[in-house]
Amino acid sequence: MNAPDAALNGLRHERPEWEPWLVVVDEILREAGSPAWEEAVPATEAQRTAVPLLAGATLTLEAGLVRRLFERLIRTASRAGTPKMSSLKAALPADLEWGPLFTAALSQDSNRINEIAAVAGADAEALHAVIALLPVPILHACNRRWASSISASWVEGYCPVCGSLPAFAEARGIERNRYFRCGRCGGEWHSRALYCPYCAMSDHDELVQLVPEKSGSNAVIDACQRCLGYVKTFTRLQGCSPGAVMLEDLASIDLDVAAIEHGFARPPGPGFVLGITVTDKDAGRGFFAWMS
Repeated sequence: MNAPDAALNGLRHERPEWEPWLVVVDEILREAGSPAWEEAVPATEAQRTAVPLLAGATLTLEAGLVRRLFERLIRTASRAGTPKMSSLKAALPADLEWGPLFTAALSQDSNRINEIAAVAGADAEALHAVIALLPVPILHACNRRWASSISASWVEGYCPVCGSLPAFAEARGIERNRYFRCGRCGGEWHSRALYCPYCAMSDHDELVQLVPEKSGSNAVIDACQRCLGYVKTFTRLQGCSPGAVMLEDLASIDLDVAAIEHGFARPPGPGFVLGITVTDKDAGRGFFAWMS
């Protein structure tokens, strides 16, 4: 059994009430390992200072691949039985434009996703949750291809591959070297100690650490008193696999709840606006050519 499967089974055992959503997560993580997305990974040059590798790229995707994944996620989620998730069935026959749908997901454009939900007659919160998963397979493919190209000097507060803000941090090994982890592409990058990824605060007087009683000795919340952002931090011997990052983030929701109760929050949206162009592999079909 691989690490993501073990983490998923652990969640199913600990949180059986989450099963309807875990089925959706399982679906996207399996798709993320598919080689079908590899050929869509664009060529990249040497990393520029503070610029993610995916920034300014052109993604050439097969329309049918994106459409089939979206429909599969919607069908899986709509079988959950909750009223919000069941409303997603309305998005299947809706006359949605796939280009804006995918680019809204890729760029984490909440306003555009709300508009799509209104057109489809689906619950906006449920559609946000599902659409957020749509670009995960191509982002994982990019991370697999580019992990060795990440600059060793990269210490920004956002992912060097896809520009996302960190899902959590890991303090690894005996030396407690700190790494941020990306919940969208599964990537990792070095983090400076005593550093807020959201506002770049490094004054130790403005940075606090919360230790929830139920977290055990290996998990804390690092928070910033200036911007009120926080990052969950886990102490472990080695980092989790890319496919397990999303599950580790989900499994530690108690830490999120504790942080929110103390007045802290994760900022919405990306850490870096990518400016990606998305085009159809078969341009003759006129699928899409949109900017994220």
